[in-house]
Amino acid sequence: MFLQSRRRIARIALAALALTVIGITPCAAAEDERHIGYYYPEPQSEEVYDARLPVLPDSDRRRRIGFVTVLTGEMLGRPYPPQVVVFAKGADAEKLIITAVSGGSFDTIYRARALFAMLTAMSRATPFFADQADADRYTFFDLLKLLGFTQLTFTDGDRFAHRVILR
Repeated sequence: MFLQSRRRIARIALAALALTVIGITPCAAAEDERHIGYYYPEPQSEEVYDARLPVLPDSDRRRRIGFVTVLTGEMLGRPYPPQVVVFAKGADAEKLIITAVSGGSFDTIYRARALFAMLTAMSRATPFFADQADADRYTFFDLLKLLGFTQLTFTDGDRFAHRVILR
């Protein structure tokens, strides 16, 4: 236990030093570390998604919380229990977390990507995307960027986690 704590402290210090060198504030790294081990395990994989749409001018914490609330309401309104839980974290609710609630269903990157594909199809049916000429080119990640989310972390709720950085 003591050795694990020392390793974690060393990892946090090294990350903070590296982020300081490249000009990112260590506060963001510390917040990510706070979520790791509490909401999800250390992500085994990460990708960067360059969104095709900018953040909407009035996208703020309230809008992101509203999005999560509506999405959760839709899932709870179905005649079967939700397979995932969606919530936002971070000082400005800029980090979306999706956690599977049953074992063995979303425990690989491929199953996570299948979920993202389904969420993309749902996103394209929203009024905003339906009004866009190129709606068939936009993804769930583009919708998240529009709302001002900066990252998405997906976890199976046990051992697997994958992070998407939204730029």
